[in-house]
Amino acid sequence: MGLPNVGKSAIFNRFTGLDVMVSNYTGTTVEYTEGTMTIEKTPYTLIDVPGVYDIEHSVDDAEQVAINMLKNNPDGIVFVLDALNLESSIHLLIQVMQYDIPIVVALNRNDLSDNRGMRIDHREIQSRLGLPVIPTIALGGDSLELLKYQVGEMVTRGGSSGKRFPETVDKWKITEKIVENAVRHSVDPFSEDAKFSFLVKPWPGLPIALLVLVVMFAFVIGAGMGLRQYVLLPLFGGWIFPYIETLVMAMTDSTMAQNILIGDYGFLIKGIEWPFALVLPYVISFYIMMSFLEDSGYLPRLAVLLDGVFKKIGLTGSSIIPLMLGYGCGIPAIMSTRSLPSKKARLSIAVMVSFAVPCVSQTGAFIALLVEHSLLALIGVFLMSILAMVAVGFVMDKIKKEAVPFTLMELPELLVPKPRIFGKKVYMRIRHYVKDGAVPMIIAIFFTAFLYEFGVLNVLGRGLAPIVSGWLRLPEEAATPLIIGVVRRELTVLPLIEMELSTLQFFTGALVALFYVPCIAMIATLAKEFNARTAIGVFVFTTVSAIVLGGLVARIGEFVLTFF
Repeated sequence: MGLPNVGKSAIFNRFTGLDVMVSNYTGTTVEYTEGTMTIEKTPYTLIDVPGVYDIEHSVDDAEQVAINMLKNNPDGIVFVLDALNLESSIHLLIQVMQYDIPIVVALNRNDLSDNRGMRIDHREIQSRLGLPVIPTIALGGDSLELLKYQVGEMVTRGGSSGKRFPETVDKWKITEKIVENAVRHSVDPFSEDAKFSFLVKPWPGLPIALLVLVVMFAFVIGAGMGLRQYVLLPLFGGWIFPYIETLVMAMTDSTMAQNILIGDYGFLIKGIEWPFALVLPYVISFYIMMSFLEDSGYLPRLAVLLDGVFKKIGLTGSSIIPLMLGYGCGIPAIMSTRSLPSKKARLSIAVMVSFAVPCVSQTGAFIALLVEHSLLALIGVFLMSILAMVAVGFVMDKIKKEAVPFTLMELPELLVPKPRIFGKKVYMRIRHYVKDGAVPMIIAIFFTAFLYEFGVLNVLGRGLAPIVSGWLRLPEEAATPLIIGVVRRELTVLPLIEMELSTLQFFTGALVALFYVPCIAMIATLAKEFNARTAIGVFVFTTVSAIVLGGLVARIGEFVLTFF
């Protein structure tokens, strides 16, 4: 247990390894991680409780889940104190001590507090609370081995739940007294924050933020294109695909079987090419940059910087976090809105993510589709994404006007990411893409190959011809991506790559895909987080908006081109 962002998950991962399971707590949307920790050859279940600030005056689901877990009579608690936010951590620890459960305390992030000139006497904390306190650095080393030994002592031989404080005692006064006696400052503890305070001021913070986002965009495109063109496409196109085609031709003479396996929507070709040769390189470059922004501590500063901008549409700067998550995957982005201060803010961000934020797979598909035809068209798609988000936020704010609550955000230390932790995070996210992105895409392509071969998609496509050909000015075969895009968002884009289209048609198709209905999994998440009515409403709104806006862009584009 502990505050958010104190290194709980890092310690948890060191104790359990990669063999862990993420679950929703019963009856809620709150996620927690569970793994196995072996102590003296005996396996124990270790749970990473959601980070909370308070459990006496619970206001959200995460805090209530933490309380429920405490009431489930665990064998013990590993409580992680944050050396950089010691008062808040100890205050929460004193609340946890009221449950009379054995506790071992990890005083984490000592390396960062030392860098600030803070000297923390862990023995003073230990003496005043009556609990074992182990100074730790979550990245590893002997300190974690000592912590694990102490946890073993607690669960095998019994441990202390600490001193008993009267329920009526002022916990903040106790906390202040402990911190006063335990902490020594040789330099100004906030000098490091002051050095980088310009990052959260409009000038020069906003130009720097714009530069950071431009560099991020350039890296995602450049690194992804390099990996795709010089590694993956030669590998698949020059060796793997010819081998697969030769093998299939040798194994069967059936035209139907060959079409299903290696035809226009061939399962063995497109099922590999689209998720891995076209999308994966941009997924890798995106997650490298996104993880860097997170681990460096810049992302929360971006949230503070944009707080004033977001308040103009009834939101707070912290809303940038789920929006940025949406560029990875819309599902955790929607689920993360539960940390926002109001239901209206949650709904606004959920609609913005569903309508105008492309997931990493779809972003990769956009880049693969447009970058070789027109970089301006690609930039235009993402500018339209931002404008659409602003428009949705403005409309949602007008529909349900309410005061924007005051928010207090914790700013973590600004530092260079640790290579091992950074690499592990990128690896875990890429593995998540393969499991939850690539595999469902492959399954969707498999069924699409059958539907295409048996003419089902052609029949549906002819039914959509008035919309696709007449209104959107796209060829009739572009109806197929609209049909299969309901299953996976990126499948609205990828089939367009092999069609002979003009730049305007590519741009129109990309915009339709951007605003088009979220995938089935996102619709299900909306129903779970809010209700079925909201999910259906988003489904209808996104579908109609995508078609209407796509047609308008096609016509405006045709009108403009007549003058050039």
